[in-house]
Amino acid sequence: MTRTLGTQLRHLIELLDSAVERSYENLDPSYRPRYTPVMRVLMQDGVATISEIAQSAGISQPAVTQTVARMTEADLVSVTPSETDARQRIVQLTKKGKRLAPRLTQCWEATALAARSLEADMQVPLGRVLEDAIQALEKQSYDERIATARKALGIQK
Repeated sequence: MTRTLGTQLRHLIELLDSAVERSYENLDPSYRPRYTPVMRVLMQDGVATISEIAQSAGISQPAVTQTVARMTEADLVSVTPSETDARQRIVQLTKKGKRLAPRLTQCWEATALAARSLEADMQVPLGRVLEDAIQALEKQSYDERIATARKALGIQK
């Protein structure tokens, strides 16, 4: 059976994320790969709002909100209301998050080296393939492509 694009992508993410998650186990058993974009923003900026994290990390605001909630439970970040806008919440690293930051940086360096090793074994670098796919989908969404395909096949709604 031929694997579909969705199945291939899920399997690739599973292979990558499970290995990265295992590499974090020695640092902190509560740390998850999905925390990394938030940690990177906070390590760079010190403090940020949910929307600033979403924009800087390139992920959706609901995803950041969910991730920050989990990171708060793990005592990696704290969230306080903004003094100037009650609708905004300010996120910053806790003492535990700050202590973890230098070790995470080392882990990310090892992960980047492993990624370069993976790409060296490929005919086309994975990062380039993914960036090309993202750009193509930004020009024409997958929803639009599915609708066009349905029309070409004569499939009714």
